[in-house]
Amino acid sequence: MSFTIAFHLQVRAVPTPPLDLSRIRAISIDLDDTLWPIWPTIARAEAVLLQWLGEQAPATAALFASTEALRAIRNQMVTLRPDLQHDLSAMRRESIRLALTQAGDDPALAEPAFDLFFAERQRVELFADAHDTLAFLSARYPVVALSNGNADVHRIGIGHYFQASISATVFGVPKPDARIFHAAAAAAKVLPHEVLHVGDDATLDAHGALNAGMQAVWINTPGHPWPHDALPHATVDGLTALCALFR
Repeated sequence: MSFTIAFHLQVRAVPTPPLDLSRIRAISIDLDDTLWPIWPTIARAEAVLLQWLGEQAPATAALFASTEALRAIRNQMVTLRPDLQHDLSAMRRESIRLALTQAGDDPALAEPAFDLFFAERQRVELFADAHDTLAFLSARYPVVALSNGNADVHRIGIGHYFQASISATVFGVPKPDARIFHAAAAAAKVLPHEVLHVGDDATLDAHGALNAGMQAVWINTPGHPWPHDALPHATVDGLTALCALFR
């Protein structure tokens, strides 16, 4: 307790009114690391991609012989193509193309290689309470998925919980830009101040939602300190605790 208070004093935390349930007319919710852990999924997709390259592009598989090497060239693409930072699909596809080119393999193989990776990326393992949480929320409010990632809620099998799904890949602007939050409000046919946004990232989700005029719940499972001045309206340690706020 004393550490938390000291930290908040250090960053000059600005008190935020408590969560006002009466204002909520819709909910927007993040996907990766909010409804499922993302990195086990990415690691598995990269392993499947590497195996495919070994069969279809052996020179590339030899040059990039580990998932760490594949991830490194993907991270290199962030510097090479900053215009793609909002589009993780294009970023991954072009990193595969670059790897193929550097190894002397056919760069056209980037298309089927990415399709394989993308299909595996949709095979997420939801947190144990994710289905119950989505059913609980969607029975009470229109729910909009709001993600900087490229998960497809319909391919994952949870699309029926959502009124809409907005990704930075399609929208063209990532969180924490207020415009993508406002697009979620518009998709739910409500005003931004009538939306409660839920997500695991303190900056991209909670702080971004606050700046967009929304209420925000931060899912802080690891127990990290809050890094900004204005506090979220509520902080919970998981999805079940999120639902408890409404009871």
